Amino acid sequence: MIPFSVLDLAPIPEGASPADALRNTIDLAQHAERWGYHRYWLAEHHNMPGIASAATAVLIGHVAAKTSTIRVGAGGIMLPNHAPLVVAEQFGTLATLHPDRIDLGLGRAPGTDMATARALRRGLDNGDGFPNDVMELIAYLGDPTPGQNVQAIPGTGTYVPIWILGSSLYGAQLAAHLGLPYAFASHFAPPALEQAIAVYRETFRPSRHLESPRFMLALNVFAAETDEEGLFLKTSMQLAFAYLRTGRPGPLPKPVRDIAEHVDPAMITQVDHALACTAAGSPDTVREQLQGFVTRYAPDELIITGQIHDHGARLKSFEIAADVLGTLETP
Repeated sequence: MIPFSVLDLAPIPEGASPADALRNTIDLAQHAERWGYHRYWLAEHHNMPGIASAATAVLIGHVAAKTSTIRVGAGGIMLPNHAPLVVAEQFGTLATLHPDRIDLGLGRAPGTDMATARALRRGLDNGDGFPNDVMELIAYLGDPTPGQNVQAIPGTGTYVPIWILGSSLYGAQLAAHLGLPYAFASHFAPPALEQAIAVYRETFRPSRHLESPRFMLALNVFAAETDEEGLFLKTSMQLAFAYLRTGRPGPLPKPVRDIAEHVDPAMITQVDHALACTAAGSPDTVREQLQGFVTRYAPDELIITGQIHDHGARLKSFEIAADVLGTLETP
């Protein structure tokens, strides 16, 4: 069975508050643990009215404290926003409090607009220093070397597992070069997916971190009792993407029965292209669609997300997904 995990952005639904979103995250994490999910990752985004996971390390610590066995981590931390030493201290502390349960996924994008990025960290390098920052962070989490004057405490010797995240060939090449596991953001940026997988697998260099390539595929899932209901739930994410692309970000919209009444057809086409790696519908339909992705891309792990407005429907979707994911055939 392919390990399967949750990617959560702690969505703030229209009509709800950030406090509601964070309570929903804890509830989903506790259910995901019981349903057999392997990891529970949270993503760093800033200045987004519909996302409550900005203080990612803080939220990871809270989720880890409210669960007991599921791995909890970042999917991911946007490293250009932070000094590597600070990230090492944060995740070293998390790993010390929750041994062998913490993951650290690293991204190169700022996860926000440039004005907010400047507010987060001055002297931005547009991600050009990302490889060096990754290596510096790995060093802080490893054993100290002779003459090393700066250490992450806690952090040193924790060897927090690091993943490289990406939606282009850049991350695939870096993960392969460093011998690290790689997760592709196919849930919102699928165009380079096949090429990135090929580059990562063909150029992977074994390391002390990993002997062979380990690739994680990200998918959207909107599962319900019927196809109609699953597609209805999906419209919240379609609307959110459309509003974001037209400069109107906001809380996660309520779903609608006919999205064509709310979004221009050309924009719907763009959004559906971005969300091409999506399974939506009844359990049988979702199973068939997920099996298609697994057969086509042969991932070593799956991570699923689902921006669903109603928390009860969101829980049901992840429950159905867990039942389906446990039955998929591996290539």
